[in-house]
Amino acid sequence: MDKAAILARVQLPDDFKFALADVLTSDSMASLRAFLQAEYAQNKTIYPPKSQIFNALNTTPLSQVKVVILGQDPYHGAGQAMGLSFSVPKVVPKPPSLQNILKELSNDLHIPISNHGDLTYWASQGVLLLNAVLTVEAGRAGSHAGKGWELFTDAVIDVINTQTTNTVFILWGSYAKKKGRFIDPNRHLILTANHPSPLSANRGGFFGTSPFSRTNDYLIRHGKAPIDWALPQT
Repeated sequence: MDKAAILARVQLPDDFKFALADVLTSDSMASLRAFLQAEYAQNKTIYPPKSQIFNALNTTPLSQVKVVILGQDPYHGAGQAMGLSFSVPKVVPKPPSLQNILKELSNDLHIPISNHGDLTYWASQGVLLLNAVLTVEAGRAGSHAGKGWELFTDAVIDVINTQTTNTVFILWGSYAKKKGRFIDPNRHLILTANHPSPLSANRGGFFGTSPFSRTNDYLIRHGKAPIDWALPQT
């Protein structure tokens, strides 16, 4: 299959599709597609659903990206993953890391903690909720690591780094910090902290870091509209 045919089949916003054309048509992505096809052929349950694998990029096109919150891989429990890092559908209980994120948001901006964990509202305002790995087998955390997704999401980060200005990158935990190591700190704001998982957050270094207010202060200073972090209540 030639490059044009491959790109025609990719369901992404045009700006991301063309910026990522080289990686989308690479041998690495071909191998990843073959791996996923084999997993589906074995009737394995893969999260998120196929229609939501690229949910982050589809909800927040490149032209709209103002903030990137980088996660590791999707939730592996039934019904949790929806293609947005840290987010779960409204009807699903909030996982511990997300509970801590919303607790820090409440402490930072005095916003009441929402009664759900669907972060689509953030994504619709320019917050790219990107996982490093975009699929996972049910019940097996990290099972699709090292299959090719990391090269793809490295390319996403590189495109944002080079083709946008004054973007805020929020990197929680050592994995996210390592993945963001090539972001230009003279061009963007990089906010780092411990991971919001209970084990890490309760050791210190996450609560009290005020990423949400610091993000908005930076956006305003650079002539961009701040993010309304208050999730609509259901």
